[in-house]
Amino acid sequence: MLLREGLVRLLADGGIETVAVVGDGPGLVRAVHDQRPDLALVDVRMPPTHTDEGLRAALEARAGQPGLPILVLSQYVEESYATELLSGGSAAMGYLLKERVADVADFLDAMRRVAAGGTVIDPEVVVQLLSRRTREDPLHLLTARERDVLALMAEGRSNTAIAARLGVSEGAVEKHISGIFTKFGLEPAADDHRRVLAVLTFLGR
Repeated sequence: MLLREGLVRLLADGGIETVAVVGDGPGLVRAVHDQRPDLALVDVRMPPTHTDEGLRAALEARAGQPGLPILVLSQYVEESYATELLSGGSAAMGYLLKERVADVADFLDAMRRVAAGGTVIDPEVVVQLLSRRTREDPLHLLTARERDVLALMAEGRSNTAIAARLGVSEGAVEKHISGIFTKFGLEPAADDHRRVLAVLTFLGR
């Protein structure tokens, strides 16, 4: 309850209106159906078992409202949850650790990026996904700089933001992304978004 009310005040201070506050999965599904929000901000753990009810409710809500932007918050890094959340289509999806809320500006930016159709993955999740890859994984075809670029792509960063973070030109970022596409075998196609497919490959689809 305290976390929910605190978030409502934080969002209000950031110019974001909260149209509903709920305490369980069924309440979330109903609120999404009734309010048709621009974004659902969801805790992974909800009553009654406080395991993955929030994630399940988020996926159910999205099934009822295709394309619903969802940003899930978790206390700990749980790679399987992040992967499952994004496996049905990663547009307008995000997964962050609750500690990221402490950096209010970055947190609000993440919410806005997801609401606009972007994908945001917590940097700590990115680190753990990188660390558990085997030598046979396509990720190991990438150079160190390409892995850096892909990790920032997975966080939902634009080419401009990636260039600023790495201290390189946007042209260099585009070159690295092209290399990632080539090494992952992602050819241009009218019906596929190669940037999203590259992130899904990174997540271990």
